[in-house]
Amino acid sequence: MTSSSSFPPAAADNSAYISAEPLDIVALLAGAHHPGAGALVLFSGEVRVNSLGKEVDFLEYEAYIPLASKMIRQVLEEARSRWMLQAAIAQHRVGRLSIGESAVVVITAAAHRGEAYSANRFIIDKIKHEVPIWKCEYFADGTKVWGGNCNCHAITGDPKKHIYESLSPGIRQIEPLRP
Repeated sequence: MTSSSSFPPAAADNSAYISAEPLDIVALLAGAHHPGAGALVLFSGEVRVNSLGKEVDFLEYEAYIPLASKMIRQVLEEARSRWMLQAAIAQHRVGRLSIGESAVVVITAAAHRGEAYSANRFIIDKIKHEVPIWKCEYFADGTKVWGGNCNCHAITGDPKKHIYESLSPGIRQIEPLRP
């Protein structure tokens, strides 16, 4: 496809997958528009004020950047192929993040909303559960907890089970949207 003055070329995810700088959601979104996409889904994972029943001061993320970048690229390639996406973008922060900052952004664009939503969920779940990114939560009481990018084990009781794989009492499953 050739680009025109009306539409930028298809997003090839030329952004960095891991960033030490605040994520620029507007710039990432601007790179995701495509004339063949009827749906664009943006997910932003944000630092919340409470976690594990405690007040959070801030988070710190670390990553093995060469492997994390390679794995995110592979996840995006798989999603592009599986859902015939016009755009698939993902970027994760490292370093210290304050309450309300975006820790990870995933954007998908597809012909229909069902594909865009499904692909977006697939990408964020794979990043959180498989990519070598580690999170340290610093709490207001002076304690901290290191863990993977996912803390599903605190809910499921099993480090090998994730919320999206098996539902425990009190966890509501979100049904996938259909086109």
